[in-house]
Amino acid sequence: MSVVLIRPLAVRTVAVSDPGDLLSRLPDAMPYAWIRHGEGLVGWGEAARIVIPPGPDRFDRAREWLGSLFDGARIDDEVEAPGSGPVAFGSFTFDGDAAGSTLVVPRTVLARRGGRAWLTTIGEAGSVPVTSPVEPGRIRYGDGTLTAPEWEQAVARAVRRIRSGTLDKVVLARDLTATAERDIDTRVLLSRLAVRYPECYTFSVDGLTGATPELLVRHTGRSIESLVLAGTTPRGAGPAEDAARGVALYASGKDRHEHACAVASVQEALAPLCSTLDVPARPELLVLPNVQHLASRVSGRLSDGASVLDVVAAMHPTAAVGGTPTGTALRVIRELEGMARGGYAGPVGWIDSRGDGEWGIALRCAQISGRRARLFAGCGIMAGSDPVAELAEAQAKFRVMQYALEG
Repeated sequence: MSVVLIRPLAVRTVAVSDPGDLLSRLPDAMPYAWIRHGEGLVGWGEAARIVIPPGPDRFDRAREWLGSLFDGARIDDEVEAPGSGPVAFGSFTFDGDAAGSTLVVPRTVLARRGGRAWLTTIGEAGSVPVTSPVEPGRIRYGDGTLTAPEWEQAVARAVRRIRSGTLDKVVLARDLTATAERDIDTRVLLSRLAVRYPECYTFSVDGLTGATPELLVRHTGRSIESLVLAGTTPRGAGPAEDAARGVALYASGKDRHEHACAVASVQEALAPLCSTLDVPARPELLVLPNVQHLASRVSGRLSDGASVLDVVAAMHPTAAVGGTPTGTALRVIRELEGMARGGYAGPVGWIDSRGDGEWGIALRCAQISGRRARLFAGCGIMAGSDPVAELAEAQAKFRVMQYALEG
């Protein structure tokens, strides 16, 4: 277990006046962010970090490390709200056997929520100059692990497996490489994503950057909420076509079954943790600038003092990003995708010292490193899936990060 920290943490949170655009306050350094509708948290600097070894106990190790770190901290918090006091931003790999899961406690966190704003500093944070974001310039794209025809073949193989009765659903992802003229300034991507996709959760943790529509869990006190997405169609060329696509999606037996599988997996994971659980009988339509989704908002009340990481551990991977049954779907993913997902489709978000936090599924995202970006998109494959249509859906999902890179 790789650990870097300043111990003990001396943490101070104070109320501040409205800072305006949170993302505009980020310095030119590895930024941390979780923003929706202009509210949330941004952070920079590093007071503590852990790289969590892969394995079935990785969430337990993360929780234990945070508990030890936060229990030993000297915390002066005049705000006492979810996200005040010390906060860790985190990203867990999709595959529990893959390396790369990380938690970081920034030295400085600036937050705004519900008409309040606050600043948290750890130790002698000092001021960091904020420079103007730099555009990445011209972008060149290249194939990722599989070409488009190869990925269509993988989808066709998955459909045959499903029709044979091996499994009900599998989510197959593909990647795309992008190379910019200049080093990619994550702040540029975050600002574009937050403006164009305000309904999504714009995030950045250790170079994994995106705008996910899928809230895995929001934990406040003993209340939890999850937004389940499964079943997708691209937006239409005009209002009439757009409305028709939404109606067709809602009426699609294939997409409704896919959605029902995803909701059932979330319900099964949350039921043992909750004293009450509200699961909608029917989905709603979530309309985003690039696609429409079938969506269900699940809410509940925890029966004990579980932290948000306990809930994340119970829920991941959901059927929306893995498939059903889970074990079989994961084996098929490893066989057919031919790539390491890294943090893509894994949990990403934040947790505070009270165990509150918000975690999403890292979708519509890219891993940024210098001038290079690795983009990801995935589709739920069912017995009735058409490889050509699934490729078109993946391409529609790639457009989120292509827009972030190109503007």
